[in-house]
Amino acid sequence: MSDIVMVTGSTSGIGKAIAELLAKNGFRVIVTGRRKERIEELVDELKLKHNCSITGLSFDITNKDEVYDAIDSLPEEWRNIDILINNAGLASGLDPIYEGDLNDWEIMIDTNIKGLLYISRKVTKGMIERQKGQIINIGSIAGREVYPSGNVYNATKHAVDAITKAMRIDLLKYKIRVSQVAPGLVKTEFSEVRFHGDTERAEQVYQGYEPLQAIDIAEAVHFVITRPEHVNINDMLIMPTAQANSYNIDKKIEELW
Repeated sequence: MSDIVMVTGSTSGIGKAIAELLAKNGFRVIVTGRRKERIEELVDELKLKHNCSITGLSFDITNKDEVYDAIDSLPEEWRNIDILINNAGLASGLDPIYEGDLNDWEIMIDTNIKGLLYISRKVTKGMIERQKGQIINIGSIAGREVYPSGNVYNATKHAVDAITKAMRIDLLKYKIRVSQVAPGLVKTEFSEVRFHGDTERAEQVYQGYEPLQAIDIAEAVHFVITRPEHVNINDMLIMPTAQANSYNIDKKIEELW
């Protein structure tokens, strides 16, 4: 029987691309997210397209009780989660620290750090019992460098980097592989969320160069989880060709005549 993979934050962007690619390649996939309607639509869509084995869970990853209750509600045949992909995460706001919105700070900390910890703690219990499993945390270039007005988002992604390294040490004796895939600029809903629905400002982030697409990251994740059991990809940093680091991007803006 094929491995069971849980993908958090599956309703859009990178998470959706990962879920579809893995479903297409024969994995049994659990998609999760807050938006129940989107989860149900995604399950129906992927079943129709790929005739795959897939189920969905709707919960708020920032609420520990919802996380635990949702996973406990899985039917017996879905409970032995072999691979956890911690994709759920977001940026909210882009303000200097002295003007930061406290609500933005809290949602980033609650989602990017605490949510990842809640679900990892729950799922790794079974992996430890079976002495087998794999965790892939979706990090960011923002977890390696800081950039102007990125403050709290940078901090949360630096935390993901540290947690990934600590997980790898703590789970080593249980034969559980732990990896991080850290993208640079990827064209998804990310910037629209960051700018609180300002689609025009979000679109400007991706103009003048070719950003990564969600499928690029999905393919990297697929590569990581299909290595032989004696191989672990500790870390993978993926950038568009036009991006050197967090703030050096080669944008070619055509002049208007």
